[in-house]
Amino acid sequence: MDYTNKEPILNKAHITVRDLTLAYDNYTVLEGVSFSIDRGDIFIIMGGNGCGKSTLLKFLIGLKQPVKGQVFYDTVNFWESDHHVRSRILKQVGILYQKNALWSSMTLAENVALPLEEYTDLKAKQVSEIVSLKLSLVGLRGFENLYPSELSGGMQKRAALARAMALDPDILFFDEPSAGLDPVNARLLDDLILELSDSLKTTVVVISHDLASIFAIGSTSIFLDQEAKTILAFGNPKKLLEESKDPKVIAFLTRGAKGLDMNDATRR
Repeated sequence: MDYTNKEPILNKAHITVRDLTLAYDNYTVLEGVSFSIDRGDIFIIMGGNGCGKSTLLKFLIGLKQPVKGQVFYDTVNFWESDHHVRSRILKQVGILYQKNALWSSMTLAENVALPLEEYTDLKAKQVSEIVSLKLSLVGLRGFENLYPSELSGGMQKRAALARAMALDPDILFFDEPSAGLDPVNARLLDDLILELSDSLKTTVVVISHDLASIFAIGSTSIFLDQEAKTILAFGNPKKLLEESKDPKVIAFLTRGAKGLDMNDATRR
């Protein structure tokens, strides 16, 4: 991507976060947060409730500005760029929100078409073709004229994913994608994320506390802690399970282990 305000960085990371401090008014949520996400990763941001997972997502996608620190997309310093550059970056980002955020008054086709109509000059026929393709990619071909209320929770998630992919983003963000799904649909969504990551070579960032999903899809991860207000661990979730010495990380990754089939959860 050719943006202005470039600064050279020493690796080939798709996203680089340096010494980020995040706060709401006088309350600090996270501080001193640094990590990088390589191109093509399925990167998991994990931790218990209240640790700042969804807050971090808001700062990564431009909804909130950090107190200090830097976020780079490729070599572009996001928060030191002007509004136009940030807008161009965000057009290369797709987001699947926890509650799907589908417009209930629009059909699936209309929902998926919305970003295409808003941000491109494509003709109606071209938009329709892209909508059909995106719905086909998530297994919803033939459902174009249904409304969100006519779909199951799992189908709504897939429809929201089709919309997130409408502009062929380089990066897909997922906020608790398995929330509200039964185990079968959660696994199907995990399989879809893996398939799309492999076939489209998209960088994927997932906010999650779902162990089965974390182990199934994560290529690397960070573990956030509410008390420490920072990252306690970085690495492949399976490696962290095997090698971490931090009691908080171990407790998180082994909770409910008796009910979790680890062979199935680590099928990636």
